[in-house]
Parts: sequence; C-alpha cells; structure tokens
Amino acid sequence: MVELLLPLLLLLLPFLLYMAAPQIRKMLSSGVCTSTVQLPGKVVVVTGANTGIGKETAKELAQRGARVYLACRDVEKGELVAKEIQTTTGNQQVLVRKLDLSDTKSIRAFAKGFLAEEKHLHILINNAGVMMCPYSKTADGFEMHIGVNHLGHFLLTHLLLEKLKESAPSRIVNVSSLAHHLGRIHFHNLQGEKFYNAGLAYCHSKLANILFTQELARRLKGSGVTTYSVHPGTVQSELVRHSSFMRWMWWLFSFFIKTPQQGAQTSLHCALTEGLEILSGNHFSDCHVTWVSAQARNETIARRLWDISCDLLGLPMD
Repeated sequence: MVELLLPLLLLLLPFLLYMAAPQIRKMLSSGVCTSTVQLPGKVVVVTGANTGIGKETAKELAQRGARVYLACRDVEKGELVAKEIQTTTGNQQVLVRKLDLSDTKSIRAFAKGFLAEEKHLHILINNAGVMMCPYSKTADGFEMHIGVNHLGHFLLTHLLLEKLKESAPSRIVNVSSLAHHLGRIHFHNLQGEKFYNAGLAYCHSKLANILFTQELARRLKGSGVTTYSVHPGTVQSELVRHSSFMRWMWWLFSFFIKTPQQGAQTSLHCALTEGLEILSGNHFSDCHVTWVSAQARNETIARRLWDISCDLLGLPMD
C-alpha cells in the first residue's frame, strides 16, 4: 500500500506546495513597515539601488518625498531605474551617482561629490553586497566579500559621518543576513588567503556588518545619529548570480521566497519608524528586534574589527 501511495504523493507534492505557497509566503513575510512618516526636504543615499531590495527601498523613500541618491556601480542601469521611480512616484529628485564598493577610489570620489553637492544627509542605507563569489580581490587587494560588504560600507559611512551628524536626527541602516550565524571573524585569515569557502566568506562579511553596527552605535551615542542592522529575509534578487546551486535553490523554493518589495520592509522600518532611537545598534528581522549569534554580541571582537578596518583603509583609529 505504501509503495502505491508514495509515487502518488510525489506527483501531488508540487501541486500541494503551489496551493500552500500564498499562506507560507505570508507567514514568512509578516514584517511590514507601518510608518506613515513623510520625507520632504530629507536627503537619502541607498547603495545598490539599481536592483532588488535597494531599488524597492529607494522607490518607497522617493514616494515619501525624499531626495534620493541611487549609489550604483552600473550607472546606465541606475539611470533606467531612476526614470522608472520618477515616473512611478512623481518625484523627480531621484539621482544616480557612480559607486563601486570594490574600489576605495570610487568610494572616496562618490563621497567627495556628494559632500560638494548636498548640505544634508538624513538616511544612509548600506544595502549593496555580493554573495558566494569565486575567490577574487577588490581593487585594493581585499577579499571580495569582506571588501565590498564590510570594508566598502565602513569607508563610505566614515566619509559621510560628519554630514550625518550635522543633519541629526539621522539614521544608518546596514543590510546584514541571518547567515551571520554561520560567520566567524578570523583575524588571521581576514582576506581568505589561508583558506576560503565562498558561502562562509559571505557569512563572515554579514557578521562583520552586525559587529560594525553595534560598535558604530556605541561610538555615536549622544550624537543624534542612530544605526541598525537588518535581515531582509530570503529574497528573490540578483545576489545569488554567482552560484548555480543557489539559483537552483531559489527557483525550487520560489513560491516561498520574498519579493524585493517584501524584503525592503525591514530596512524601511529602521529608516522611518519614530521612537526607534533607543534601539540603536540592534538587529532587526521582519520589522522587529531579533537575536544575533554569540560572536555578533562580542564587544571585544567588534572593537578589534573596527581598529583593523581603520588600519586597512588608512583611517584614524579615534
């Protein structure tokens, strides 16, 4: 009897998953930004805003009246997205600027241009990232995951920090991941030269995002600038482009994966929700504070990573 039922169940499984998908997806995407805050006169920078979560985040902030900078490596694609957002929202203050987080010269050029152009910066969303890249290095010789996901945003934030302080109250949102639970900061192998695994390298960089957020929050106490790290959920995006296996997994479980709009909700929650200042330094998922790994709570590691990051980038260790 079991032998007869098993093939039937296997045939029915895709159909059953399809039917259950809306309920499962709703359950997995419960977090929604409910803030009604409007942003006329506010200035926002979103990295990696030409696709996925970044694009949806930028669109919503533009819808609320902000002047939004799409900081993108692919300027041509960014311009197409900017026009789409302008048309959709009616907000013409959507601007595209070149930013390649794998090159510190590009980061410094972006910051220099932005600071010359703008008097204020109210929200910085460090959203861009790479995932599961084959071993490679940035223009400055950093392993690609730690270089782009952590050091690139570390430098960008540092260069824009005085403007954020001058514009306070202001916020910094760092997009991390649940994958940080598998991450470790191996200070003796930060650049992956002794041993390397593409999946774990991504996890390590996402842990670095959380440690950076917590140490930054500690240093910014009383400044009027607050910062938050977020797990957006498992989202349909271009982030998995380097891994055939992950693309296959995303396709297989596509019914249960969040849309980019759903994935943007927690970033928006942390950028917009009033009264969140007392939670600076916390990690959010589905628009709620969530727990992090023991390593992500280690203040000693956070401070050491800060100092080493400054050293690698030629920044003062203040």
